Amino acid sequence: MVFILVLTVLTAGNLYNALAVSRLDVKPDVLLIAMVFFAVQCATPEAIATSFIIGFAADIAGAAMGPHMIAFGLLGSLMSQLQRVVLMKRITHQMAAIFVIALVAGALTQLLFLLKMDLTVQHVLKVVLGNALYSGAVAPVAWLVFNAAAIWVGYYPQRYRRMSYR
Repeated sequence: MVFILVLTVLTAGNLYNALAVSRLDVKPDVLLIAMVFFAVQCATPEAIATSFIIGFAADIAGAAMGPHMIAFGLLGSLMSQLQRVVLMKRITHQMAAIFVIALVAGALTQLLFLLKMDLTVQHVLKVVLGNALYSGAVAPVAWLVFNAAAIWVGYYPQRYRRMSYR
């Protein structure tokens, strides 16, 4: 929980803005990478709860309450169910999964922003695609940091096994 709080503060702060690329303010979505990490590494009930909590944290760091929590909760639940089928051993699998999840989450979040506030970002496709590419590129480094932090706090992530139920 403290780990998610630290990520939320970093995401909302000015230090995170230093990672922005281009005028479109394209940044890696560290909270999304954390959501995918926990959705894959935790048992299903923990993964679903953590996904909603990380979505809530993204809403706190963002512009409106609700869109990220809905998108992250749904996609985190889906990822926790898919962990029984898809193994994320290789870095390329992690990058591809985070890229796809970032695309879907970005599109769903922008749609929910549009429905909630009649607000949309100019160049939505460029921003969503840029964030997804940047998140996918940063994913291996972030994954190693999250793995080390999880072990440091005493949580030993599940290792690449397929189970019918956890």
